Amino acid sequence: MSLAHSGVALMLPVTDVDRATRFYQQSLGLEFTGTNDEGSAMFAVGSDAQLVLLPRPESKPSESTAMSFEVDDVTAEIRTLEGRGVVFEDYDLPDLKTVDHVCEFGDEKAAWFKDPDGNVLCLHEDLT
Repeated sequence: MSLAHSGVALMLPVTDVDRATRFYQQSLGLEFTGTNDEGSAMFAVGSDAQLVLLPRPESKPSESTAMSFEVDDVTAEIRTLEGRGVVFEDYDLPDLKTVDHVCEFGDEKAAWFKDPDGNVLCLHEDLT
């Protein structure tokens, strides 16, 4: 099997696995699939990917987007997630401006939020 056709596991360090597990399961609605021997919480994402929350009490969040979810309708997904307590970011930068949490650039829309550890997560919608 080549890497181009392999499933992917995203390893995301978190300071508190239990808190992060609640967020990813309850707030984002991801399917919790279990815990490994290291104490990492695992989630099924999409049709062929896995999110692994690594217990790293001293970790610091990335300054960039750590993970992006492709969705059919960013605005609808924002409403759903806000109903579950997710708080979206707003930006007013020279090259990035959001309106109602959404930035449009080219043939894509995107919106950003943070997990309890400050990891930046994104929703993106392909407009083509």
